[in-house]
Amino acid sequence: MEFSFSQILSTTMVLFAIIDILGSIPIVIELRKKAGHIQSEKAAIVATALMIIFLFAGKTLLGVIGVDVASFAIAGSFVIFAIAMEMVLGLTLFRDEAPETVSIVPLAFPLIAGAGTMTTLLSLKTEYATQNIIVGIILNMLFVYFVLKNTNRLEKLFGKTGLNILRKAFGIILLAIAIKLFRTNTGL
Repeated sequence: MEFSFSQILSTTMVLFAIIDILGSIPIVIELRKKAGHIQSEKAAIVATALMIIFLFAGKTLLGVIGVDVASFAIAGSFVIFAIAMEMVLGLTLFRDEAPETVSIVPLAFPLIAGAGTMTTLLSLKTEYATQNIIVGIILNMLFVYFVLKNTNRLEKLFGKTGLNILRKAFGIILLAIAIKLFRTNTGL
């Protein structure tokens, strides 16, 4: 097992952009208002477990349904592209309804560990060592936990304009990631 700082940094940044917990602060605030309380620890632990399980079992699951990782990565690049367009242009392509309770659903899944995150994990697995991806997941989940615990303070710190700027900046990064995934897996 060889750890690579550059791979850890790359996977951490890619996952940070796709999870977009900073851009999700307004959603988290709304969920907290509806539910009264968010269990930050439980949400972070469940999201971490889901991502690590999918990292190891995702390829097998895809094999059962007859899809190879490259095809899944290409499909994922389209999903990531759509998410990025939402972030940059302020569109709403994916609609989620917020239930009355938020302990696991919709916070841990699908907000944190959603389809885009799972797609990204399998795509990253085609390029990076598994142990480096796991470190990237853990670093991101520590940050997610911190954000969930301090949502109100971060909202005041960044303000509405600051959160919009962060969301758009990470949207541009996601566009670049989507294009890279598409090119890598299609050979273009």
